[in-house]
Amino acid sequence: MQELTNVVDWSRAQFALTAIYHWLFVPLTLGLGIIIAVMETIYYKTKSEKWLATTKFWMTIFGVNFAIGVATGIILEFEFGTNWSNYSWFVGDIFGAPLAVEGILAFFMESTFIAVMFFGWKKVSPKFHLASTWLTAIGASLSALWILVANAWMQYPTGCEFNPATMRNEMTSFAAVALSPMAMSKFFHTVLSAWTLGGAFVCGVCGWMLLKKRNYDHCQRSLKVGAWVGVIGIVLTIITGDTSAITVAKYQPMKLAAMEGLYKGDHGQSIVAFGILNPSKQPFDDKDAYLFDISIPYGLSFLATHNYKAFVPGIEDIINGVSYDNEGNPVNTVSYAERMERGRALQEMMAQYSAAMNSGNAVLTDSLKAAINSDFKNFGYGYLDKPEEAIPNVPLTFYTFHFMVTVGGYLLVFLLLALLFAYKPQILNKAKWSKWWHILAIITIPLTYLCSASGWIVAEVGRQPWTIQDLMPNKVAISDLSAGYVQTTFWIFAVVFTALLIADIGIICKQISKKSQTNLETVDD
Repeated sequence: MQELTNVVDWSRAQFALTAIYHWLFVPLTLGLGIIIAVMETIYYKTKSEKWLATTKFWMTIFGVNFAIGVATGIILEFEFGTNWSNYSWFVGDIFGAPLAVEGILAFFMESTFIAVMFFGWKKVSPKFHLASTWLTAIGASLSALWILVANAWMQYPTGCEFNPATMRNEMTSFAAVALSPMAMSKFFHTVLSAWTLGGAFVCGVCGWMLLKKRNYDHCQRSLKVGAWVGVIGIVLTIITGDTSAITVAKYQPMKLAAMEGLYKGDHGQSIVAFGILNPSKQPFDDKDAYLFDISIPYGLSFLATHNYKAFVPGIEDIINGVSYDNEGNPVNTVSYAERMERGRALQEMMAQYSAAMNSGNAVLTDSLKAAINSDFKNFGYGYLDKPEEAIPNVPLTFYTFHFMVTVGGYLLVFLLLALLFAYKPQILNKAKWSKWWHILAIITIPLTYLCSASGWIVAEVGRQPWTIQDLMPNKVAISDLSAGYVQTTFWIFAVVFTALLIADIGIICKQISKKSQTNLETVDD
């Protein structure tokens, strides 16, 4: 059992390592893709060589980031086969479909047109080049769409049916998988947050140049586009975040409870604006969940349902199967203990199905198949040893969620001010605190990255221990590997990914430094 635990933990750590490094490159690719497309559109309209130079500068940074993002992304997809082969076998027909679409359609689309974008300036017409730039940006977003569809299916499995004859889940509706509410909310929230990061990145880089008093005109051009994309991104991210909260409340209530450190729910549930969790708190004890908290009355009920008086279940309520309707009447739900019993009963029925199929008893196999599929939503609980095993890491989920929300609020204010200063630079040029604004813009880059990473931590840690929500826990999804093998590859990947990150940062900094040394533009109020 200890060996199994080690393999699960190290496999999760390796996948998390790869995903975290990969996500350092993806949002900047998505955000800068839109920004350079807008910049080239302005160049196409104005025929200004200055806008061409600005477009090419950001395009170079985009290209470096894109290349390394592809390298880490390919490794991430391979890990499904190497480290999570049981998962791949169980749902490969479903999970592989959107990834196949991503590879055949979106990735080839962006890979084709990125070549034209970089090397076709003098070989194709300006209109075709502009179209290639936009198609590269759109292709990157489409690539993100299909990957996020696959991830969303893990959060909310739909459009499928279990086949006991093959012991696999099989797709019944591609549309249901691709257009599920979880997929749509995840796609828009993720891509729009990448616009925010791209805008903040441009503002931060320009802040560094302006701090050095170099390339003023270039920075002003960049800031106008970057700030606009960032503002649109953060406003829409907040709106789609609201939609995401409703989706999570409906399909992953345990995740929502962990996000708020909520153990005992109530009608008109408040939301924690700021709080410190009690580290000794355990489910079903009498200790307070928080050492300190500042809460907004009715906030969580409204966030989860848009009804101030709605009941929001806590961790203990969900485990016990307790819920109420808007009138305060008890709602019949299933406790985790009962779900575990049903899950084990399903496993027994599968053994009976196999025996009946081998004996040629078609009537019994049809009956068992219908019984299995009618209650299959509880299948994964049969692998749990105790109900508390289905509780995610509450402190990590709680603190990353609140960090994400806090920094998101800060980004809204920062980007609005950046937009103001981009169009009214005289305000900043005459202010004594302009130096500190530029420093703040630089600091905002890592803050935005941390905010983006926090969102993914909430999404993935908050659904633990499930690889597929309610259907397959992590300990069942892994490959038959030794812990030592996974540890070795973990450290190899850690070294390789760190080297790639250092190379990426080094090349980008070199490009920025090269641009900063061409001090040909002067301050013009």
